[in-house]
Amino acid sequence: MQKGTSTAVGVLLGFALDRAFGDPRRWHPVAGFGSAAGALESVTYADRRVAGVAHEVLLVGAAVGLGLGVRRGGWPATALATWTVLGGHSLARVGRDMADRLEAGDLTAARALLPSLCGRDPEVLDADGLARAAVESIAENTSDATVAPLVWGGIAGVPGLLGYRAINTLDAMIGYRNERYRNFGWAAARVDDVANLLPARLAGLLTVALAPMIGGRSAAAFRAWRRDAAKHPSPNAGVVEASMAGALGVTLGGVTEYRHGTELRPTLGEGPAPAIGDLQRAVRMSEAVQLASVAVVALWSLTRNRFRRQAN
Repeated sequence: MQKGTSTAVGVLLGFALDRAFGDPRRWHPVAGFGSAAGALESVTYADRRVAGVAHEVLLVGAAVGLGLGVRRGGWPATALATWTVLGGHSLARVGRDMADRLEAGDLTAARALLPSLCGRDPEVLDADGLARAAVESIAENTSDATVAPLVWGGIAGVPGLLGYRAINTLDAMIGYRNERYRNFGWAAARVDDVANLLPARLAGLLTVALAPMIGGRSAAAFRAWRRDAAKHPSPNAGVVEASMAGALGVTLGGVTEYRHGTELRPTLGEGPAPAIGDLQRAVRMSEAVQLASVAVVALWSLTRNRFRRQAN
């Protein structure tokens, strides 16, 4: 089987496994990587950028090296790696559960669920705050948990899949601007920004294109992206959150409460704050973008393979 065909088959099958089964219940490889990264941090940590660079190189390099070793397994290896690194099914499930709990008026249960989506402080959030936090997290994590690993799988196969997941996991662990990680986590945050430049824009384009599926307008989604994305402190989260806000016809951003402190995020989109129905629509948009992204990556892999044969 040609390389491009093998990649296409592998990512499609891996995506199907994620949709059918979600994340592995026990012994999740990403959780194992996180534990290993935490253990290594106790050795490599120093309040210097160079220490953070070394930490990043060691861990991402190990993930890519593992990918190089197992990619000889062809499409089965690609499928298994794709299933391992995707989190789209779990993201959609948690989003639906959050909407159900908010609809039932069970704020205690909704607050208990929020840490599965993001790192905000749930205890200070009311129903509207929980809905907004969930919508913003679903927008960002649609790109991080599905679109980005698929894109890197299409570009570099198994090493791309595992390497991207290592980069994104390290950013989630140490890519903060607090006292401990301002220097040590600098490399993790910057590498993650670069790794997500292309995937976030693909996710934004798909959100714009698919906005009518959830009762939105493509023009409004694109306008919010062009007008508001650059306001966001992240070069990538701004794209996916602004386009989602425009597609839903809501305003995202504002005062954002984290356990480490409060941030004032810029407003994205225009309209009312998101309500429970908007959260349900955001979940449907996420699932549509996920499905479209795997189709784009599979088609691109097949087309690239065809062009290579013609060139030879």
